[in-house]
Amino acid sequence: MNIHEYQAKRILRDSACPTQDGKHCTSIQEVGPAYDGLNSEIVAIKCQIHAGGRGKGTLYHPNTGDLILEGGVKIAKSREEVVDYAEKMLGNRLVTKQTGAEGKIVSNI
Repeated sequence: MNIHEYQAKRILRDSACPTQDGKHCTSIQEVGPAYDGLNSEIVAIKCQIHAGGRGKGTLYHPNTGDLILEGGVKIAKSREEVVDYAEKMLGNRLVTKQTGAEGKIVSNI
């Protein structure tokens, strides 16, 4: 079964299991308000793909292959950092040991 971290958290919450707060985003426009809603200065922003090793992965532009960002999991200390990381993650190709060289396009964070 392939489920994302945000989906697993929803299942756990529905079963009354405690989980850390988080926000699922699919667009840059959602990221700032999501950060504001967490009421936490420091947050983790994570690429959600069906593969392990996201934190050690590398993000590339899907058409040019240009390197965009090292690491698919980042710690952000401000709203501006969250938006910056989200812009570098969403729509780009995350390559990890589990995805192989073709990687997977990041559509969820």
